[in-house]
Amino acid sequence: MTTLLLTHPACLEHDTGEYHPECAERLKAITHILEHEDFSFLLRDEAPRATGAQLLRAHPQSYIDHIFDCVPAKGEEFQIDDDTFMSAGTGEAALRSAGAACAAVDEVATGKVRNAFCAVRPPGHHAEKEQAMGFCFFSNAAIAALHARDVYGFKRVAVVDFDVHHGNGTQQILWDEPGMFYGSTHQQDAFPYSGAEGETGAAGGAVVVNVPLPAGTASADFRAAYNDVVLPKLRSFAPDFLIISAGFDAHAADPMAHLRVLVSDFDWLARQLVDIAGESAGGRVVSILEGGYDPRALATCVAGHIRVLMGA
Repeated sequence: MTTLLLTHPACLEHDTGEYHPECAERLKAITHILEHEDFSFLLRDEAPRATGAQLLRAHPQSYIDHIFDCVPAKGEEFQIDDDTFMSAGTGEAALRSAGAACAAVDEVATGKVRNAFCAVRPPGHHAEKEQAMGFCFFSNAAIAALHARDVYGFKRVAVVDFDVHHGNGTQQILWDEPGMFYGSTHQQDAFPYSGAEGETGAAGGAVVVNVPLPAGTASADFRAAYNDVVLPKLRSFAPDFLIISAGFDAHAADPMAHLRVLVSDFDWLARQLVDIAGESAGGRVVSILEGGYDPRALATCVAGHIRVLMGA
């Protein structure tokens, strides 16, 4: 078994306009760095489109219809809000992004690969049940988690989100779902202004763990948040399937936030998560790209992350 990379050219056709941080250059930088010989044994495949049934696990039909109704004609754009833009290619890209997450679960759950990374855009963790926001349209990680439970019968599915912004959409969608875990570190008092420590899940629903970090947080405190809070609770939950919302915008070079995390910290965290998956989940890990807006730093972080997955 090996590590699978899922992506699709359609993800480059989601055009957010000039100067937008969530741009195609992010994915191009990742594709380029993964041409290195270190990744010659990385299994690669194209992401399929998500099916209606897969999307419906997280979003109502009325919302799905609304998103596709908003897709503009070629050469035009549509603005959901101040940050979230659509082009003619957005609908297909969003379908491929959510489809990659589900296909990755399929391949890992059936033992065809050890783990998988989805190099896709648009990201997903801000998309709520009925609201696109924060560059996101469909909640890829939540869709993947519910797919793992409903299709393959996993009883304890965990999502760990280390993006610098809180995954409000993932949390909202999983909140009332039994057998789910959502753990997040994120910058305090930053978009989307959710993810307080007191947000711990509904009775009978998901286990929710939030660790907001002050602006300026660097390596030692970032690692402590995981060592002291997130990882012990994840280990206690004992997931039988682990999904990672892999946002790398906590990196010190990222222009969108103010944490000071380094590539070595992301690599360290990936190793911790892989180890826990090895303890209780048979090593089953699906990692899905979220944020990261300095293309060079993002590519370096993703390369390190995939090296950890390949070495699992």
